[in-house]
Amino acid sequence: MCVCVLTGGDVCITGHDSGPVFEEQPSSVVYPEGLSKGTVTLNCQARASPAATYRWHVNGTKVPVGDPRYTLVAGNLVISGPQYGSDGGSYQCLAMNRCGTILSRVANLKFGYLHDFSGEGQSPQTAYEGAGAFLACQAPAHYPALSYRWFVNDFPSFVMPDGGRWFVSQVTGNLYLAKAEPNDTASYFCFTTINMDISTKSTFSKANQLTVQPDANARKSAPAIKVRFPAETYALAGHTTQLECFAYGNPVPKLRWRKVDGLLPSKAGASAEGPILTLPEMTFHDEGVYECEAYNSEGRDTHQGRISVQAQPEWLQVMSDSEVEISSELHWTCVAAGKPRPSIHWLRNGQPLSTQDRVEVNGGRLKVINLALEDSGMYQCVAENKHDTIYSNAELRVQVQAPDFRSNPVRRLVPAARGGQVMLECRPRAAPKPTLFWSRGTELLTNSSRVTVTPDGILWIHNISRADEGKYTCFAENYLGKANSTGHLSVRDATKITLAPSNADINQEENVTLQCHASHDPTMDLTFTWAHNGALLDLEDPTGPYHRKETIGDLLIVNGQLSQAGTYSCTAQTVVDSASASAKLVVRGPPGPPGGLVVKNVAETSAELRWSRGYDNHSPIGKYVIMGCSPMSSGWRTMRTDPSNIEGNAESARVVGLLPWMDYEFQVIASNILGSGEPSMSSHTVRTQQAAPTVAPSGLGGGGGDRNELIITWTPMAREYQNGDGFGYILAFRKRNSPTWVVERVSNVESSRYVYSNQNLSPYCPFEVKIKAYNRKGEGPFSQIALVHSAEEEPTVAPSRINATALTAFEMQVSWDPVQHLSANGILRGYEIRYWRQHEREAAADRVRTAGLETTARVAGLRPSTRYHVTVLAYNSAGTGPASPKSTVTTRRPPPNRPPGNVFWKTDGSWVTVRWDHVKALDNESAVLGYKVLYKHEGQSALKVLDKGKTSVTLPLPKDNGYVVLEIRSWGEGGDGAAHETIVSLIKLRSYICTVHLCAPAPHTRTYIST
Repeated sequence: MCVCVLTGGDVCITGHDSGPVFEEQPSSVVYPEGLSKGTVTLNCQARASPAATYRWHVNGTKVPVGDPRYTLVAGNLVISGPQYGSDGGSYQCLAMNRCGTILSRVANLKFGYLHDFSGEGQSPQTAYEGAGAFLACQAPAHYPALSYRWFVNDFPSFVMPDGGRWFVSQVTGNLYLAKAEPNDTASYFCFTTINMDISTKSTFSKANQLTVQPDANARKSAPAIKVRFPAETYALAGHTTQLECFAYGNPVPKLRWRKVDGLLPSKAGASAEGPILTLPEMTFHDEGVYECEAYNSEGRDTHQGRISVQAQPEWLQVMSDSEVEISSELHWTCVAAGKPRPSIHWLRNGQPLSTQDRVEVNGGRLKVINLALEDSGMYQCVAENKHDTIYSNAELRVQVQAPDFRSNPVRRLVPAARGGQVMLECRPRAAPKPTLFWSRGTELLTNSSRVTVTPDGILWIHNISRADEGKYTCFAENYLGKANSTGHLSVRDATKITLAPSNADINQEENVTLQCHASHDPTMDLTFTWAHNGALLDLEDPTGPYHRKETIGDLLIVNGQLSQAGTYSCTAQTVVDSASASAKLVVRGPPGPPGGLVVKNVAETSAELRWSRGYDNHSPIGKYVIMGCSPMSSGWRTMRTDPSNIEGNAESARVVGLLPWMDYEFQVIASNILGSGEPSMSSHTVRTQQAAPTVAPSGLGGGGGDRNELIITWTPMAREYQNGDGFGYILAFRKRNSPTWVVERVSNVESSRYVYSNQNLSPYCPFEVKIKAYNRKGEGPFSQIALVHSAEEEPTVAPSRINATALTAFEMQVSWDPVQHLSANGILRGYEIRYWRQHEREAAADRVRTAGLETTARVAGLRPSTRYHVTVLAYNSAGTGPASPKSTVTTRRPPPNRPPGNVFWKTDGSWVTVRWDHVKALDNESAVLGYKVLYKHEGQSALKVLDKGKTSVTLPLPKDNGYVVLEIRSWGEGGDGAAHETIVSLIKLRSYICTVHLCAPAPHTRTYIST
């Protein structure tokens, strides 16, 4: 048995005891101040054998567990009725048993509080409509940090963003208003909340009165950023960082964020266009300068600041539990990363370690020489910076033991190949290290030409022969005792390669077989293994590229790839020896990716690329192609270059045809006769230099609007055509045939219209208009001239000679003389007919508009026997002109509302004669002037109009077994009367007539006649 003894005399038994290892450690707590009846539990549990006992320290002083307010439950410390003055501080748990002591991480007990707001209200605030304003929160004393909201007039009517007009800063708590409106006048309350581990507390301020003074002519204003994030922000890796930015302006400014020295991290999400930029899970790649831009139609404002990322300590290397023999040396190293760089110190059984006597401490390195039993125990490496402290634990056991072979005897049977070599190990457990020597029978073995005994007890026999067979014994001795162990050496025939693999050369995706045969001792099994560049191959995977050929050692490589080129080693192996042979496989294929891609000399439309040649994979590189990607492209595309064809020996080229002021990434692809290779690593993102715009905006047009306005419209320039920042538009316009141009600048890139107002502007006056773009670098070309008219005015002349004629009881026709176009104050769109009954007001008139410049129109849907007044007006896009003089018309009496009756039939071969009774009009109905018969068969129809004297009609029957539909109705001055529908059908061998009365609206009737 091996033991280690602690200084106090307790014995830690190897293989049975183990020192404490934390399974649960205390965490910091924020407890509500003044809550006297609650409890706080700080957890501490450790795995140990024998079980650990526990002790607690607060601020370096032992916690008086005997005090009734402190209770130890297992290892957990329970504090009853925590008090601000006496219980706040830093707590640590010590877990211990006879193998050692470890110290937990620090847990802070702090007390949370939120005082009430001051009883004095703030002075009332006044703002003007269209201007910005803010209300200060002036939060009361508190711990920990607050969250802020504001409500209006009554709780819980909380202030909402309202399209970006409102913003509550979570840094200061202040309420900001980008553009005040009259309905913002109200009382506002700052509502603050703290969150503690077991409760939440909120309070709100006195009323903050805001009065917004109306201003009918509120001036527009460019953005002015009022909430600015710090010039330097320190973020913690793995945590979330937020930057605040908010601006006043009219119209309400929009916000967008960018990273000045790189691409904005995609994890910013929707916050990239809001007042709070949120970056979760910060990394060192997120460091850099960030810019907030506020913009509206009147201008822009920006603010920049840097984010520097720091990190809590993190272990890169730690020590592990060690069992070390007495009088030897201990070397332990632990390495931690962090920013700022962590400092490291060491603990033994909870006590600090420093350089003294046999102990040397050098930062993360611990060295103990001439180890003694009292050095056994629990050791901790502690890494610390301002963000956190971390602990790494390990147990050291210093051993003392007489030699013992029971757990690791010499191998009983050691087979060896003739002509080879063999190693016999002698590794007894012993402390201190024993003296070792070997014997064969009674012969003590010493170093010779074929025998070597190493200081650590390993016996080597070289160039083995049959005479070397026999028993070999290892003897071990230290001051605590002696022991020995014996094994038998058996000599076998050697394994030899009889057919070695040959070098091979293939193209990519071809198959190849590498041969390997061997001879061996027939009493032993032979196995073949293959290695590629020293790595053992898996020959049992049926889906893999490597396959064993039946029972011999040949290797089949299927669908050879570039990665499979290299040295292949065949090993024929028995349990006693092995033989190996190697061959090289060359796989020819497309080139590998070029390396070291850099972008230099970036100009407005070009950039120089340099790279280093990649592997040609045994086939000379023929050419290079440069690929590029920008935010405007959907993916990688081939770029234009100078020279246009880049030869295979080139290592630089110039990319041309780039867009100015655009972000690009580049890749280089090499190719040879076997194909194109993988692209290089992408270059870092570069932005081309700014240049003046080169194209003019498109879609120039306009027109419409209010009186005395000229509206000009265009399509906003896409990002790829802006060529630089400070972008805007220059408009030039003049009356047609005027020599002088009026020039106006529009500074917002997203603008698409401009309104020019002038009280002296004539209606529908033609203007020549042109537009060009500008940026910080200059101005672009003007567009072609477009003709745009100022706003139209209503026509000033009414149509004349209005004539209204009744056509039927329900319809009239209206005609008029047209107005002259010169009187239309614009483009004449058509005419509007207004009509109303004699006893109605003209304001209630029904209206019908023509879709063109026709001078007649039919108006339907009238009432019978009714007198109507009619006027006609000309109209254009601005409205209608004056009304014409009234014309009066009376609609005709209505037609009879009864269909022809007593309908009967008579056939004559393929003809049928249908007869009916005359329809007699009543006194209030218009006279019957005749009849209309509509003949319908298979989607075709024909109309016969008969005079008053005819009440019958002869029509052909269908030649097949189909049918015809007849509609018979009277007609007269009042229009068409009600219809009677007759269906006539021919059926062979028999005939009949049938009349059916359907549930159809009276007075329409239907008769079925079959022949």
